[in-house]
Amino acid sequence: MKKYLLFVILSVVMISSCEKNINLDLPPIDQKVVVEGYVENGLPPYVILSRTEPYFDPIGQNTINNLPVRGASVYISNGIDTVKLTEIDTTVNGVSLGGFYVALDSVTFLPTMIGTPGTTYQLSISTNSGEQLTASALLPMPVPLDSTWFKVQEDLDSLGWAWARLTDPDTLGNSYRWFAKRLNKDDFFIAPLGSIFEDRFINGRSFNFPYNRGEIQNSEAEEDNNEEAGFYKKGDTIVVKFCSTDFATYEFWRDAENQVSSNGSPFAVPSNVKSNITGGRGLFATYTASYDTIIAN
Repeated sequence: MKKYLLFVILSVVMISSCEKNINLDLPPIDQKVVVEGYVENGLPPYVILSRTEPYFDPIGQNTINNLPVRGASVYISNGIDTVKLTEIDTTVNGVSLGGFYVALDSVTFLPTMIGTPGTTYQLSISTNSGEQLTASALLPMPVPLDSTWFKVQEDLDSLGWAWARLTDPDTLGNSYRWFAKRLNKDDFFIAPLGSIFEDRFINGRSFNFPYNRGEIQNSEAEEDNNEEAGFYKKGDTIVVKFCSTDFATYEFWRDAENQVSSNGSPFAVPSNVKSNITGGRGLFATYTASYDTIIAN
């Protein structure tokens, strides 16, 4: 036993003597403008502008205040008309949040442009700091679902998934994204992990597919932290928002979801999320939405 204890002590001493503090001198990172822009059928386009922050920098009140890009000139064109988006300054929990631009008249707050399927939209941004950003995206024609329904999953008594049947048009290059919300339970539409897909392997086919219930990240709701997590249940009224998207939107969310799903995995291959923004980062996305309602029973 004495020999064993002596061996352990010597091993600890040897290991501790090999430790060395390593201080990394990280180079300064140039801030980039981040664009989160959307054009959706029947709605005015909007854009959220912010700036990147160094990954290891502390986050405080000043960081939050400096993230939004205020006072930018943001224009959207549909090939016929060009409109300047109005900046809306909102306050959340006492924090002024600028950087939100929407196609509304600054006086009447009526829409100055509405998303129309089959139209290509051009985005142009000029910031007070001199950055110039551009993007282009097609708002595709709608591809509605054939039908939707609820099905109890395997041996569960009342919990299950939302199902749908889709007939993909016989034209390669269609992309889709799934959102859903429960009436009187969810405040907004939620996209579950794996919400985005394209038709490379399903072109021109009709098929059935399920989706689990999406959850808000770090949700503290009881149903998101027990056996009901990821499931709908009997009695739910589910509104499905099924969107046709352009390919750049598909690529962005495919990469983003891959990053989320592989987070923490030692075997994951790091990669950059693709962007369709020239002069900055982020996404100028298009969604042509159609809606269905499922009564879970």
